[in-house]
Amino acid sequence: MLNKQYTNMLQEKDVIFEIFQYAAERAKVVGAENIYDFSLGNPSVPAPSIVNETIVQKVKTLDPLALHGYSPSFGIMETREKIAASLNKKYGSAYKAANIFMAIGAAGALAHALRAVTNPGDEIITFAPCFSEYKPYTAGAGLKLTIIPADIDTFQINFAAFEAQLNENVSAVLINSPNNPSGIVYSTETIEKLSSILTAKSKEFHHPIYLISDEPYRDIIFEGVDAPYIANYYKNTLTCYSFSKSISLPGERIGYLAVHPDCSDADKIIEICPQISRTIGQNGAASLMQRTVADVCGCTSDLSVYETNKKILFEALREYGYHCVEPGGTFYMFPRSLEPDSQAFCKKAMEKDLMLVPGDIFGCPGHFRIAYCVPTQRVEQALPVFKELAEEYR
Repeated sequence: MLNKQYTNMLQEKDVIFEIFQYAAERAKVVGAENIYDFSLGNPSVPAPSIVNETIVQKVKTLDPLALHGYSPSFGIMETREKIAASLNKKYGSAYKAANIFMAIGAAGALAHALRAVTNPGDEIITFAPCFSEYKPYTAGAGLKLTIIPADIDTFQINFAAFEAQLNENVSAVLINSPNNPSGIVYSTETIEKLSSILTAKSKEFHHPIYLISDEPYRDIIFEGVDAPYIANYYKNTLTCYSFSKSISLPGERIGYLAVHPDCSDADKIIEICPQISRTIGQNGAASLMQRTVADVCGCTSDLSVYETNKKILFEALREYGYHCVEPGGTFYMFPRSLEPDSQAFCKKAMEKDLMLVPGDIFGCPGHFRIAYCVPTQRVEQALPVFKELAEEYR
């Protein structure tokens, strides 16, 4: 008999990929140049040349059996050492290799983090707007996910609603900054307040409340934006990182989990990660990519195009009458839809071959996401369509 949980999930559409696939089919009819697809968060800049050069160098010089063989369950030691050193240099932290677990992208890091510090039935809190896949991630770990309503004026944390929801069954809080879908970066003030609340409530409930920080967009920060390294403000932090966005390697699925050295049971958390791998079938990140990112973990792609696109799009949308909180990073923007029903709004946009994602799937109805990780020329070409859409609502 087929598994009921997964057959039931067949009824839960992946809205983003449905829109992306529709755009691809529509392009066959009207031409790709007439489709304005802002649905999928796929990096639009190439990996830096040093990535390919490093891969070639590894392939040419290393023993093929070592290069392509299984890595240790925790990850290759040299890679873990270099990532710890890179974090310490950049953020003044004190990670050791023993605090790093190599994972299959940020999703793999989250899968381990969620299971390491919870038990089935525990509650996880996150904040709207939030990445839509948090629901299956937490459900797959047997956890209850509570989504705190958004402060739509700032997209910083809605602390009143958060504190009202905190209870002794909460094992961890899951945050994403810079944020998908809003592009907002949590400020130092926000993180300090969050840390203070979690410290006090951990003491009150007689158990640590862990902070799981999902940070695949950490290196896409715009000029002048206050962007604290979150683990420096709360010791019980598990940081989940991916190289997908920083060096444009989404298809390689390589990332890591970093546990703050002073985190409660820090050594035990990393120690049990390979045991989690055994239960979810994620045994070991790719050896070639581990060896590659070890040598390039301090590099990024040319990420400046995302800020260029943000400036063009944000200023134009504001002129056309859209309301939007200005992003501080990522390649996403999350304006309010021009009617309360964001799904209906996005369908009207789709009729103009403008592909946008309704905010409902991110826990924030009445908004829509724009993934502006496209060539700047495409952003400029889409502006008249955004304007025409706005004029229809006047």
